Amino acid sequence: MTAPPTRPIPSSDLLTAAVEGIQPRTALDLLLADVENFVRRFVAFPSEGAVVAFVLWAAHTHALDAFESTPRLALLSPEPGSGKTRAQEILELLVMNPLFSLNTSAAALFRTVADPDGRPVVLIDECDTIFGPKASKDNEDIRGFVNAGHRRGAVAHRCVIRGKEIDVVAFPAFAAVSLSGLDDLPDTIMTRSVVIRMRRRAPHEKVEPYRRRLHAHEGHDLRDRLDCELSRCEPELADSWPDMPDGVEDRAADVWEALLAVADIAGGDWPDRARVAAVADVAGSRQGGETLGIRLLADVRRAFADHQVDKLPTTDLLLYLNSLEDAPWGDLRGKPLDPRGLSRRLTKYEITPRNIRIGDQVHKGYVHDDLTDAWSRYLSPSSQGSATSATAATGGPSSYEDDPRGWPEVEPS
Repeated sequence: MTAPPTRPIPSSDLLTAAVEGIQPRTALDLLLADVENFVRRFVAFPSEGAVVAFVLWAAHTHALDAFESTPRLALLSPEPGSGKTRAQEILELLVMNPLFSLNTSAAALFRTVADPDGRPVVLIDECDTIFGPKASKDNEDIRGFVNAGHRRGAVAHRCVIRGKEIDVVAFPAFAAVSLSGLDDLPDTIMTRSVVIRMRRRAPHEKVEPYRRRLHAHEGHDLRDRLDCELSRCEPELADSWPDMPDGVEDRAADVWEALLAVADIAGGDWPDRARVAAVADVAGSRQGGETLGIRLLADVRRAFADHQVDKLPTTDLLLYLNSLEDAPWGDLRGKPLDPRGLSRRLTKYEITPRNIRIGDQVHKGYVHDDLTDAWSRYLSPSSQGSATSATAATGGPSSYEDDPRGWPEVEPS
């Protein structure tokens, strides 16, 4: 289908810009504003940053080959009825060649994404049934696809039977993926995602009733305009190197690079709004994405600070940890943390117990100086030893709760 021509910038805008000496709005700026107005009609977003991220994510899917990586969009909530599925339905209208799935096999996903006739944008609803604590281990292949496919050039190798022969085939895996579901996703996916934490609408938050047969044509018109405009901008996007705001670095920079590039090309207030959204997203990820290991490091630091000592016997440290009411250590799958479990968890960070002298007695325990390197690498200087203090400012959840429910522990990346 031939995309309609890009809507010209109204002459009145150009005249106003000339008179007032301001930069006229670009066609992409105006188009993104139209997209924002459309999605706000049907979805109550939790913040301004969330709607900015949503709009830019939808736009970047139309120029995917311009980018080295594509962030996963994670629409998550603690309870059903929070607007996640509605947001996915709106995305389905705005992206080209959507693949909307409630349940899919890894084999079907690999082959669909590798389809030479058109790579889809994968929209996975109710992803907690795939990645949650009770999910089948067979879904690890889907997690691998979601993890690897965020980078251009990623492939998934699979054995394909042709007659009596078995061939190893490399299926291209690079694709834009949006996931919606309850609670958090595995840490390896969360670190590759722009996370929007949806919530139920308050009584004062009103949205327009959505009916696909009534509103699909509006969404498809915006989709076609996005495809036309972003295709035109693709060479410029491929050469862009957007400046990252303070605190957005490493994996977070990979996540936000494509969205910031689109914002910069659009101009207007999109560059500033996008960077505010990026900083908020990264801050939220740091607050709410802590593994059980990070929580343990924080609480051990808290123990040393409260005791004001440079060494602690294992028995004293465990007594402190297991007595913390806001921590999981007193009940890990029905049992309190013991010396072996403490040692096993800290050994991952190159921290091991050793003989320490307290008065005239020698105990197994831990030394402050042995822990400082891990604290400096994995903890924020401002968190003062408690993982919960780090979340207090935003009210964000801490994912250490995931482990007792059955999530696998993941080494921090």
